[in-house]
Amino acid sequence: MVSPCVAPWGSSRIGSGSAWPPIQWASMAELMMIASSASRVLQWLLLVLALLLAGPLLTLAFGRVPLAGDWRTASHRPAGIAPDAALHREAVVQVYAGRAFAWRGAFSDHTWIAVKPAGAVAYTRYEVIGWYASAGRSVVSIGNSHAPDAEWYGAAPRLIRDLRGVAAEAVIARLPQAVASYDSASHYSVWPGPNSNTFVAHVAREIPQLRLTMPSTAIGKDYLTGGRWFARTPSGTGYQVSLKGLFGVALGWDEGLEVNVLGLVTGIDVRHPAIKLPGIGRVPQA
Repeated sequence: MVSPCVAPWGSSRIGSGSAWPPIQWASMAELMMIASSASRVLQWLLLVLALLLAGPLLTLAFGRVPLAGDWRTASHRPAGIAPDAALHREAVVQVYAGRAFAWRGAFSDHTWIAVKPAGAVAYTRYEVIGWYASAGRSVVSIGNSHAPDAEWYGAAPRLIRDLRGVAAEAVIARLPQAVASYDSASHYSVWPGPNSNTFVAHVAREIPQLRLTMPSTAIGKDYLTGGRWFARTPSGTGYQVSLKGLFGVALGWDEGLEVNVLGLVTGIDVRHPAIKLPGIGRVPQA
């Protein structure tokens, strides 16, 4: 005869003469250990989340990003960074970054590319505009309705790449094909991508001559197109693994070491000594 299994609160078996094996009940001490372990895991997860959000919250607290404002009246004034196309006849390629509009700017930048072929009298901007998707249009915008260095809805632009002459011509020659290969022209997601930063990072990977190091605050740059999980970094000087832009690691000569958790990047740059913090970016600034 099979002996009954003894639980902490008494004996238990499925029935007299049952052929089922005895049921082993967890003791109260084991249950408490499991609960304690789960509690510690939860505490660590909350700590990591708090550290990730500390940078964006500090950015808001110190007023680096305005919360108030109307996007319909926000400024798009030229910043005076781009060379005058009428005076500079050589080819120019510039990549800019500006804080996203309103509270989103505490977390991320918006990036875009401006180019001027040799002899051209105007620049062309290449960027992704999210609200185009809701209108059933391609989110990829190619035009010159705004200056190459225009403020992004009131946020001052930062020049993050500048090529002139022959180097710029080599990039411009490959730009149409790189833009056409972007496979998310009908899709847009602020977080974790594909978004404006996904587009610029994609173009950079397609044109290694651009050698673009994306800002660590450009959420969406790690969202790899084509369903990939492994690719070169945008600068072309390293490699990265990424799970839909939510989790990943990048290691490159230009990028340094970057760890992506929920789209927020923490890292260290050894070549140009700095740490990278979510929402804040490089410390010290380049």
